[in-house]
Amino acid sequence: MSNQGTSFKDWMKDKLFMGKTPVEYSKTLVTPFNVVAAIILLGSLPVFWMRYTQGLSTVIHANSEYPWGLLLSWGIFAGEPLFACGFIVAAAYYLFGMKEFKPFVRLAVLGGMLGYIFAASYLLIDLGRPWRIYYPMLINYGPASVLFVVAWHVSLYCTVQLLEFSPAILEWLGSKRLHKWAVKLTVGLIIGGVILSTVHQSALGAMYLATPGKLHPLWYSSMLPLLFFSSAIYAAMSFAVILAQFAVRYFSERCDREFIEAVPTMTKILGKGAALSIFVYFALKILALAQDGRWGYLMTGYGYWYLVELLGLVAMPMVLFIIGVKMDSLKVIRVASLIAVVGILINRVNVNLIAFNWNQPNHFAGIIPPWSEVHMIAAMVTLHIIVFRWIMNRFPVTQELPQYRGTH
Repeated sequence: MSNQGTSFKDWMKDKLFMGKTPVEYSKTLVTPFNVVAAIILLGSLPVFWMRYTQGLSTVIHANSEYPWGLLLSWGIFAGEPLFACGFIVAAAYYLFGMKEFKPFVRLAVLGGMLGYIFAASYLLIDLGRPWRIYYPMLINYGPASVLFVVAWHVSLYCTVQLLEFSPAILEWLGSKRLHKWAVKLTVGLIIGGVILSTVHQSALGAMYLATPGKLHPLWYSSMLPLLFFSSAIYAAMSFAVILAQFAVRYFSERCDREFIEAVPTMTKILGKGAALSIFVYFALKILALAQDGRWGYLMTGYGYWYLVELLGLVAMPMVLFIIGVKMDSLKVIRVASLIAVVGILINRVNVNLIAFNWNQPNHFAGIIPPWSEVHMIAAMVTLHIIVFRWIMNRFPVTQELPQYRGTH
């Protein structure tokens, strides 16, 4: 019993407390970021309490005309294109044989997995009775509904990405036998993940095909599924560039030499891919304008805002990607990636909130979120960062353990 207790204590010290005693570890938690994070999370508790005891309408500015406020605009529609980075990088390595992506696969899968899990969490916050989520999916389902398809895609993709990341979890636990089986399933899971993510990204756009009278003509198009899918490709690549730089800058002690040396090469390859895919998206946007004859709307207030999105947040990063690739400049590629990510976030918020019900009286007053909704989003983003940091500091994400080298 004593040996077992000592063994478990050592395991806790090594795996959970990063080799420190509980007292030593608790002292390392007192940092400016953790203090601010604690204030945000503790301050959000009354807001979440109100949401689950008094109803969703007490904390967000949503109604029959505006069913999805900033909470879902940010948590699902804006974030999910970025979280496709998991399937983009994994497909490049496992399906297309781009071996230079090997050190980066787990980080990209982790980014995608956490992104989709938190997207599902945003959805559970927004649902009137989240504990009955199984009901429309299993009992009173409607397979003809695009929203039904989206719900299943999110749940299945979360599961697939968790299984894709399972080798890292099993390495952390030291389970070699299960690790061997998890690695063998990886390629099949990658194929399933690519299919799910591809259909899911376009399905998000397909949801708005039923809103021709509500979504502003500049953003509405019969090509919305294709536009959502094509924009998700360059958004995912751009986010992957940022994720790699973030890991090197803030988790350098958890990155092995192979990962650090591979980042410049991966950044350049992703920059080339983003340049091509954002050009395709830009061309499709122009084609949609021409096909639907929307040019006259460009000389309106919404038109000017549309041009900011199209020229400033699509065309400009496209040019910067090309310059960065031609000049072999990592800095320019990273700046282009950041602008591209901001652009995709604004595009999704435009479609889901700003340009939706644009002709309603007092439209802008109807979409301004209350402080409580903003606080919930801040709390979710903070929690997302904390979970990501906790995993990065413990799991072999950006390093290859010697005892598992060459097994995946």
